[in-house]
Amino acid sequence: MSEQEYPLEGLKVLDFSRVLAGPFAGRMLCDLGADVVKVEPPDGDVTRLWGKVIQGLPGYYHQQNAGKRNICMDLRADGAKELVFELVKEADILIENYRPDVMPRLGLGYDELKAVNPKLIMLSISGFGHGGPESHRPAYAPIVHAEAGLMYRQADRGGLPFNDLPLSVADTNASLHGLVGLLAAVILRQRTGLGQHIDIAMIDATVATDDQVHYAIEDAEDTAALPNDTWDTGAGPILLSADFRFLWQQLTGLMGVNDPTHKEMELAEKIRIRREIVGEYLAGLPTWADVEASMGKMNLAWGQVRDPANLQQQPTVAARGAIVQIDDRAGGTRPITQSPYRFSAAKSGVRGPAPHRGEHNTEVLVGWLNKTPTEVGDLHAQGVLKLDQEFVSKPAV
Repeated sequence: MSEQEYPLEGLKVLDFSRVLAGPFAGRMLCDLGADVVKVEPPDGDVTRLWGKVIQGLPGYYHQQNAGKRNICMDLRADGAKELVFELVKEADILIENYRPDVMPRLGLGYDELKAVNPKLIMLSISGFGHGGPESHRPAYAPIVHAEAGLMYRQADRGGLPFNDLPLSVADTNASLHGLVGLLAAVILRQRTGLGQHIDIAMIDATVATDDQVHYAIEDAEDTAALPNDTWDTGAGPILLSADFRFLWQQLTGLMGVNDPTHKEMELAEKIRIRREIVGEYLAGLPTWADVEASMGKMNLAWGQVRDPANLQQQPTVAARGAIVQIDDRAGGTRPITQSPYRFSAAKSGVRGPAPHRGEHNTEVLVGWLNKTPTEVGDLHAQGVLKLDQEFVSKPAV
């Protein structure tokens, strides 16, 4: 393999998914070199309503769909199912995250698709999986955060009211576990010649990835590590990942801090005094350089409690290009998250901006199916294919 090759070059992916669980897996496949075609309904992915809009592309949608191509199709129109079957014959992977009954109801369940292409690998992501007592339930990430105990734990440990998490971890965990399953299935297909259906439940993926769940299911919350503390320094707030007792030993043993407490003191009073002294010491560190020098001398892991608006200035994020600038399709650039894969002898990374609805109807159907532009125009006239006419021109019939 040459140093310039993408690892998944040549894989063809149909991405029927929307929002985040599903689109994120498709985005990572695209960053790794697959030809990912988003199949979007005429009313659009709901994330087209979220984020800063540049050239008709909102930020949330743009981040999860960058680099993909797009065909916009009304799956209920006469002839749509047949067109999907044609595409499936050419595809390696299909991703969807509808409720489990939706694709079969459209005549596009795994059994129907497998009959068209036995090598197809289909990834289905849903809140509660296929064939279970709650398979019928719609679910976005916050629903799973509640059901999996994450919201309760956050409130219980922090003394907070019940609130959702500030990121959609149930979606991204399911998406990443789905990605692992897809790549494992691709390797297995090399041996067997056959594809398969991968059923990922968001609640399964969340529980499997929860490193704290054993405290709850073994009734052992009291054995958990002490919570990390946040402190105000003269430069700004930090989180210290250190047992307070170790921090106190380091301050008094290495940094010359005096300990005015004694054995006869009540424990609560001793802790109060020591925490007050720690707070005063850290507040007296005026710059980030002073903070780093002090933490380094004590061999303590620490992190700046950073406003995410300044994330691009985080030194490692900046040095590793974790956020990059790409074409905004309006004559400038816009920031976007980069995929985290760094290969020694291959390429990966975001490959372009997100597509408009129907932008690649002609390009994909000509390239994948050898249709003529006239045939594509006929599909538009029949109502099978749609497009965003503000940004995309319809081909002539």
